Amino acid sequence: MEAHYDYSGGTLKVSLSGELDESNAGGLRASLDANIVPQNTKRVILDLSRLSFMDSTGIGVLVGRYKKFRPKSVAFFITEPNATVDKILRLSGIYTIMPRIETA
Repeated sequence: MEAHYDYSGGTLKVSLSGELDESNAGGLRASLDANIVPQNTKRVILDLSRLSFMDSTGIGVLVGRYKKFRPKSVAFFITEPNATVDKILRLSGIYTIMPRIETA
């Protein structure tokens, strides 16, 4: 699991690659927190185009970040999940709190 962060004008784009599961969820959780807090982040876009697998632990990481940063008015969005990850996200209902968006 790798995470690449690109910050611009209040938006933090997080590009994830590899597999998001129990073995690396803790590291991603800490990394997201560390990168969202220092900036005046108002919007987080999670680019999942290179994420090959996600299980329920990964859903927990995303929902946990949403719950932690929602009181700080940080909005979360998901973009470009592959078909397998998209199915998991749809079944979990996560798109109701983290809408899927198209990016240019």
